[in-house]
Amino acid sequence: MTQPKLHFISGLPRSGSTLLGALLRQNPRFHASMTSPVGGLVNRMLEAMSEDNEFSVFITPEQKRALISTIFTTYYQDQADKATIFDTNRLWCSKLSLIKELFPNSKVICCVRNVAWIMDSVERLIRKNAFDVSRLFNNPGERSTVYTRTEALSQGGRLVGFAYNALKEAFYSEDSASLLLVDYDLLTQAPDKTLSLIYQFLQEKPFGHDFTNVQYEANEFDDRLNTKGLHQVRRQVEFQPRMTILPPDLFAQYDGLSFWKNPSNSRANVIVAQPLETEAQ
Repeated sequence: MTQPKLHFISGLPRSGSTLLGALLRQNPRFHASMTSPVGGLVNRMLEAMSEDNEFSVFITPEQKRALISTIFTTYYQDQADKATIFDTNRLWCSKLSLIKELFPNSKVICCVRNVAWIMDSVERLIRKNAFDVSRLFNNPGERSTVYTRTEALSQGGRLVGFAYNALKEAFYSEDSASLLLVDYDLLTQAPDKTLSLIYQFLQEKPFGHDFTNVQYEANEFDDRLNTKGLHQVRRQVEFQPRMTILPPDLFAQYDGLSFWKNPSNSRANVIVAQPLETEAQ
């Protein structure tokens, strides 16, 4: 049996990766879901085979490659009837060299969004769940104000900071041609056009998606983080303009970080939403 093609969904949090997965899974040829454990398993396997393990000297490079590859084939063995599998994890942007070694023809779709609006989106969830103590933060000090919350999220190893740094690394890497950055605003304003461009990038046959009947929830996962609605997708794909709830100085602090809008020095493919119009670069 022919092995399914494997592509990856990565990028920034609160930027449409769950929505994109929910749309792609409408195509019966595709398997797509929210963040999978595959990325974490790969990291654990790499650590187990590192020099920190005294027995690593007995593991050849060929065996390391085979062991990592087995994680993918084993996890997705029940999806062998699908033509294409999309694995979602924000860490894939930090693993481009590994992806190119194992799956040289794979592409990485990176969902992006103005970082100020990402912070706004997370803050809205925190305030909506006012009686819950979100596990996105490590201690009462981090949870105390909107300033400490956004500062914590932006740290290098945290929800927004890690994803942002990994995306930037991938964007300027030698393997950046395998990336397609998809702006959240364009995905919600013009989903038909955006999906068409994604299909072209992946060299897949067009498919008629239903943008009025999209639904996906991961209540159990969100409950474990004590942050309800983190992966909830509305039934209809639509752009909903709103005023930010962030203080003006905080919004301004994160507003200018969209480096992907100037794709010089990168071979990455970028679909960017522009004011009053949309265009693909």
